[in-house]
Amino acid sequence: MKTKIIFLFSVLSICCCSVKNQKSIINQPIAIVVHGGAGTILKKNMSDEKEKQYKEKLKEAISIGYQILKDGGSSLDAVEQTILVLENSPLFNAGKGAVFTHDMKNELDASIMDGSNLNAGAVAGVTVIKNPIKAARAVMEESEHVLLSGKGAESFAIAQNIDTVNPSYFYTEKSANSLKRRIENEKHGTVGCVALDINGNLAAGTSTGGMTNKKWGRIGDSPIIGAGTYANNKTCAVSCTGWGEFYIRGVVAHDISAMMEYGGLSLKEAAQKVVHEKLTQLGGTGGIIAIDQKGNIVMEFNTEGMYRGTYFNDSVQISIYK
Repeated sequence: MKTKIIFLFSVLSICCCSVKNQKSIINQPIAIVVHGGAGTILKKNMSDEKEKQYKEKLKEAISIGYQILKDGGSSLDAVEQTILVLENSPLFNAGKGAVFTHDMKNELDASIMDGSNLNAGAVAGVTVIKNPIKAARAVMEESEHVLLSGKGAESFAIAQNIDTVNPSYFYTEKSANSLKRRIENEKHGTVGCVALDINGNLAAGTSTGGMTNKKWGRIGDSPIIGAGTYANNKTCAVSCTGWGEFYIRGVVAHDISAMMEYGGLSLKEAAQKVVHEKLTQLGGTGGIIAIDQKGNIVMEFNTEGMYRGTYFNDSVQISIYK
C-alpha cells in the first residue's frame, strides 16, 4: 500500500511539473526583428514603387521567420531563413545585391550566433557562396572554428554541400553604378535578424557585401562576433548595420549585452546609450536591432533611416524612415 501511495505521488508530481512546463512554454513570447541597412535614407529620394518593393521584401522575409517560430521552430532557423530571403534579393547589400569592391568584385561576409550556448560561426571575404549565412551556420555547427575567410571558407562551404555560384551572379546595375560614381552612401543594405523562440532561446545573424569601393580585403563588423552580431540568453540578441570600423572599435553588439549583464540596464537603455552616445562620439553612423528574452524589442539608429521590421503578437510592422 505504501509503495502504491509513493508511486501515485510520483506520477502526480510528474504531471504537475509537465503542466507547469507546458504553461511556461505557452506564456513564452515569440518575436522576430529584421533590418535591411541604415543610412541617408530619405522619403524625398525614394519613389513610391521602390519603397513598396523594400517593404514587401522585408515583410516576406520576416513573415517566413515568424512562421517558423509560430510552428515551434528555433530562433536559429528563423534568423537563417529570414536572412536567406534578403540575401536572394538584389535590393540589399547582401548576397545577390552585394556592392562592388575597388577591383570590381563582390566580397561577402556573414555571421550567426546561438544565444543558448554562445556558439557562433562566420565567413568573411567569400566570392562564390550564394548564401553566406548558410556557410556561417555550417562553420558554427560543423567545425571547431568561429570565423573562416576567403578561399578557405569557400572550400569548407563546398565540402558542406552549400550552393556556390559564378561571381557574375552577384552583379547588379545598381551596385555597378554605385562603384562607378563612388558614392559610398548610396547603398546601405547590410541585412540582419534577431529572434526569440518558444523555448526562450535568442539568436542573431548578419550578412553584408561590405562597403562600396573597399580595398585590400577590407572586412567590417558583420562577420565579427561581438561587433556586428551577438546573442546571449542572459541578455539579448543584436544585429548591427552601419560603418563597420566604428562598430568593431566599440564592440557594439557585445557592449549592449554587457551593459545589461553587468550594469543592470534595460535593453532600451543600453541600446540608446551605445548608439546615440558611445557610437556617435566615436564618429560612427548606423543602427542596431535587438531583442531580449522577455520579447522587448529595440531598433535604434543615428541616421536618417533604417530598413526595419518587427513581427510580434501576430502583428507585423515595417518601417524605413526616422
